[in-house]
Amino acid sequence: MNNTTIDPATRASGPTRATRASGPNPATGAAPQSDSAPQADRSPDYAIYKPNSRGSGGVIRFGLNKAKGAMFVDAANQSGEKQFDWESKFTMKWGLSDLGPVLATLQGRQPQVKLFHQSEKANSAFELSLRDDPERAPYLMSISRQDAQDKSLRKVSIPISHGEAAVLESALRAAVGRLLRW
Repeated sequence: MNNTTIDPATRASGPTRATRASGPNPATGAAPQSDSAPQADRSPDYAIYKPNSRGSGGVIRFGLNKAKGAMFVDAANQSGEKQFDWESKFTMKWGLSDLGPVLATLQGRQPQVKLFHQSEKANSAFELSLRDDPERAPYLMSISRQDAQDKSLRKVSIPISHGEAAVLESALRAAVGRLLRW
């Protein structure tokens, strides 16, 4: 199991950090970049890390791949104290038709978005919901993948703060411009 650890000394700014896709970085929790995507084609990632004391936290990472004309959303479950199981990550590939509804939810134009992708290998789902409870984070983000063959389900759900939502909205808006080549 390839676990990535977050160094407590780098956590002063909180559990959310933007990470580069250039290789493993144990200090920031960045996952290794896939060898299939040239580094020049992959923009820096924005990852939202949410470890917790119960070990049931997770991370959701957004990365733009200009060569493939898509946003890749990776998710990994927490595997230990401030560690994430990147070897067992799962990924959703988003195009422009996926980015629009997510942006509309982040901009407050709709209360939630649900995306579903189906393939021969697996079914994937993404959900972002605005919550009204002032005692909780304003957004809840979930991503899941069900294997078509054995029906096993993997899911990561994390709370999203207003600040994290603002950064994600800016990143996704920039991704739309890059995908359109504007």
